[in-house]
Amino acid sequence: MAEPLWTSEEIAAATGGQVTADFAVHGVSIDTRSIEPGDLFVALAGVRDGHEFVAPALAKGAAGALAAQPVDGPAVMVDDTFAALEALGVAARARAPQAKRGAVTGSVGKTSVTQAIRAGLALAGRFHSSVKSYNNHIGVPLTLARMPRDTERAVFEIGMNHADEITPLSKMVRPHAVAITTVGPVHVENFPDGEIGVARAKAEIFDGMEPGGVAVLNADNPWFELLKDAAHKAGAHVRSFGAAEACDAQLVDFEPHAGGARVKARLHGRALDFTLLQSGFHWGPNSMAVLLMLEALDVSLDDSLAALAAFQPLEGRGAERLVRLPGGAFTLIDESYNANPVSMAAALASLGARATEGRRIVALTDMLELGEGGPRYHAELAQPLGAAAIDRVFCAGPLMKSLWDALPPTRRGGYAGTAAELAPLVARAVEPGDLVMVKGSNGSSAGAVTTALAALDARSEEVG
Repeated sequence: MAEPLWTSEEIAAATGGQVTADFAVHGVSIDTRSIEPGDLFVALAGVRDGHEFVAPALAKGAAGALAAQPVDGPAVMVDDTFAALEALGVAARARAPQAKRGAVTGSVGKTSVTQAIRAGLALAGRFHSSVKSYNNHIGVPLTLARMPRDTERAVFEIGMNHADEITPLSKMVRPHAVAITTVGPVHVENFPDGEIGVARAKAEIFDGMEPGGVAVLNADNPWFELLKDAAHKAGAHVRSFGAAEACDAQLVDFEPHAGGARVKARLHGRALDFTLLQSGFHWGPNSMAVLLMLEALDVSLDDSLAALAAFQPLEGRGAERLVRLPGGAFTLIDESYNANPVSMAAALASLGARATEGRRIVALTDMLELGEGGPRYHAELAQPLGAAAIDRVFCAGPLMKSLWDALPPTRRGGYAGTAAELAPLVARAVEPGDLVMVKGSNGSSAGAVTTALAALDARSEEVG
């Protein structure tokens, strides 16, 4: 049987807790819906007290619990389960000193870049990584606590909504390499000083870096100099990516096509020509960031390119499918997980560069957390929509009403107050040969439109 991730005695030593009965675990979970047999269940406080779920967790096969209240089963008792989870994460890092650790943040693209780095680490040896978007004050220590002691390389996603949130997480991970994908007007409603406040908050990722680490930064971003200065002050070696010849990873050309793209680049002056299964223009710079991060984590270039070539678009982040209708099929591009002015502009430009037999159609829902500038940011989308020659625009939500009002009548497809109300309007409008993209913030339920369009054909299939 595989070596346990933790024994109860190790958990107690890491957390300062007391063992009620000996046990060993092979995983760590905070959610009974996804718990696996042999996991440690951590009873965190939340909307409901996690202690209410200890019994169901044990019934599903959990080997033991981390608890602050008496429970009926094997447990390590602590004063505070959240503090204990953090301590367990730090102990996991400390017992694996050989592990090279990377961390990724940014206003857009951090989940996709993290998962692409993960794909490269998987080819190089024993690896560990964040799953999904586990990037907050719970997700980061949870990911650390799950890290096996023999891990050789690991990558962590680190996110934030406010200032002073990244620093403690970076100090927990203590990365050897970090990447900031880009900085843009995301979460600006939480920053009185606007976008520069967001940039400074992202720079907090340098606060926990190991001495002499590598900072991978976007030279095309307006905040590059601010971030570079902060990285240098932290003692990091800066590696840049972007369009300029001076960049360590220079994006020379990006040619999108159905289900992917061809990339031409130069890595430290060496010419590269490779393919991706991603068609969005943002995957040009994203792929450069991935190459530099994998290099910093001692992954070979061959493995890095192989990982990028095979990396599939994540659900809600560019996945494509053919949806068959009577007389033919249309292509559905699912960008429904998140949206902000930066990612929206990139997605629209990518759509405009794609060849299509029919029309280019977009269904857009509100971009959230933009503060007082929200209506303006939405109205300004009229320009990239025109530049991309989008034929029909469907909008949902009070903020998207500003875009709807700014559109010329020839481009208007339909408006509704909510995504659920918009979905049937789009479903009735699509025709064979169309290229259709759905994009919006997750909180504005853009996925409801994607679901309705995919349901037009029960035999729809992923194509990229």
